Amino acid sequence: MKTCKIFSIIILLSLMTNSFAQNISNWPQWRGPLATGAVEKGNPPVEFSETKNLKWKTPIPGKGHATPVVWEKNIIVQTAIPTTEMGDSTLKGEPSRMPGTSTNFIQDFKVILVDRETGKIKWEKTVAKEMPIEDTHKLGSWASNSPCTDGEFIYAYFGSRGIFCLDFEGNIIWQKDFGQILKVMNFGEGESPFLYKDRLFFQWDSEDKSFMVALDKKTGEEVWRVDRNEKSSWATPFAVEVNGKVQVITSATNQVRSYDYNTGELLWTSTGLTRNVIPNPVYADGILYVMSGFRGNALQAIDLSKAKGDITGSDAILWTYNQDTPYTPCPLLMDGKLYFLRANNGELTCLDAKTGKMFYSKEKLEGVGNLYSSPSGVGERIYIAAENICVVLKAGENFEIISSNELSDNFHASPIIVDNELILRGFESLYCFSEE
Repeated sequence: MKTCKIFSIIILLSLMTNSFAQNISNWPQWRGPLATGAVEKGNPPVEFSETKNLKWKTPIPGKGHATPVVWEKNIIVQTAIPTTEMGDSTLKGEPSRMPGTSTNFIQDFKVILVDRETGKIKWEKTVAKEMPIEDTHKLGSWASNSPCTDGEFIYAYFGSRGIFCLDFEGNIIWQKDFGQILKVMNFGEGESPFLYKDRLFFQWDSEDKSFMVALDKKTGEEVWRVDRNEKSSWATPFAVEVNGKVQVITSATNQVRSYDYNTGELLWTSTGLTRNVIPNPVYADGILYVMSGFRGNALQAIDLSKAKGDITGSDAILWTYNQDTPYTPCPLLMDGKLYFLRANNGELTCLDAKTGKMFYSKEKLEGVGNLYSSPSGVGERIYIAAENICVVLKAGENFEIISSNELSDNFHASPIIVDNELILRGFESLYCFSEE
């Protein structure tokens, strides 16, 4: 009897260990396993290059700025590959036009599965083939929405092309089309789905008709849909359990909103963000952080235990910081500190997440000009990728650059940290760096 109990304990400990190991080996959606840009454990290299600590490098066809996701030994990449030319290039504008870039090519919208150990492409699946009728920004791509995964299925989102559920063999299980989204100034698409428990959430903020929708992840059927009084935004929604109740939170220009996970009922709202909201909400230790940085600066720290109804100007908003906030990059929330870049510039600010106390602000990342990726972090390190460079900084109250690593690619996708590996998706190639 005693032996059986000991054996049962060993099995339980083994299962717990395997579960924890699996958790830290995954980057399942756009901003990682914690939705903050941080992971709890890992030891990726500090110094790396085209020849140093490079585990492998794999060319990726087409163009796509979506940050890949990782599940165990698989990396999931989205891309769009121009194929057949359609008609005269003057019909929809020249490709160099700003702020929008048109296409007169049919695009292959592809999901690619890459072996994390070797960098070899296991399979490529074309989920849609069409010529986009909308434009995209010159700095954007036709595949800027990140996928997500629960380890059983891959949820590949291509905005106006729809959401596609695939298994890990590349078979399409179901798909859902939300129609055509209309973004302001032809800036293009970029928001990603958020996966929580058995549901996928999409924030469809458009110049035409905006809504929020929840899908059953197994079937693709709509669980609920609510209309939104919003114009274009690019933020990804976020779900969190507060006092035993899950709420789904969205950042946008008119309002920050929280919806009931089960019904879509509006729980609370707040105003005060700027136009063209892109950074995601992030959360830790009971506090939600929302921010934006286009035509103004706004950051709010919200105590979710106090958030009910219209919380604008209430004590549910613990503190604000209305300067130097990001336009495109999302913040990094790690170890009680909030890190964010100013606008689209290589200037970093660090605040105490609980109080808003400034540790440093607008510290220049040497060698970095404009950038559109978001910082990622683990332990005492922060990784920031830009054009031909990935900077590693020391996390904490003092600004310190540990290394500047030059690479022969450009990066709009954000760094991924899994175990002891750093994965970077460039314009041309997918990189994996490790000291092992």
